Amino acid sequence: MDAHDWDERYAAGRVWSVEPNRWVVSELSGVTPGRALDAACGEGRNALWLAEQGWQVDAVDYSQVALQRGRQVEAECRAAGQTDSSPISWIHADLTEEGTVAGHYDLVLAAYVQIEAFERTPLIRAAAATLAPGGTLLVVAHDTSNLTDGWGGPQDPAHLYTARDIASDVQDMISSGALAVERADRVAREVDTEEGPRVAWDALFRAHRRDSTKGLTFV
Repeated sequence: MDAHDWDERYAAGRVWSVEPNRWVVSELSGVTPGRALDAACGEGRNALWLAEQGWQVDAVDYSQVALQRGRQVEAECRAAGQTDSSPISWIHADLTEEGTVAGHYDLVLAAYVQIEAFERTPLIRAAAATLAPGGTLLVVAHDTSNLTDGWGGPQDPAHLYTARDIASDVQDMISSGALAVERADRVAREVDTEEGPRVAWDALFRAHRRDSTKGLTFV
């Protein structure tokens, strides 16, 4: 699916839940906030939660419709007095294009980025390269095994991957000692359905940057 396809999908109605992803909450609750990049942020549910925790968030997606929905939700929350967090920077960009993602981030989040490996690998590598010393890379995805063992999620196997796949994407940084892997798991996510509780299998990858990087800005 390209940006136009995602625009059409988002225009048809909300795609993701309003609540932040459970793994984002469990992995990042209590982490000292700094500057965060929410890569392929969609409608902004995780970006909004991060901002509420005190993060300065750059929320990036190539769907204008998704970004507009995120802006709208943020504006509604502010109007209702439901948040006093710093404004989110909603950025329209395709992170799979070389030179698009750059920065100096304390957190890079990629949650359920449904793209094929030839696009995912350069995106994850570029995102990891933006981490500040000590910065965290957190990737959450529909695990490959969910297609046969779990419930829901994308049905195209090309859009599924594992924590091991993410580790392979950044293997150069791991081998050099620049990136330290903290967690690379398959995790069970219980989902309430009309047929009762079901299990969806997710990939969860978390690592932190060991060495220093040069601070850059979006180009």
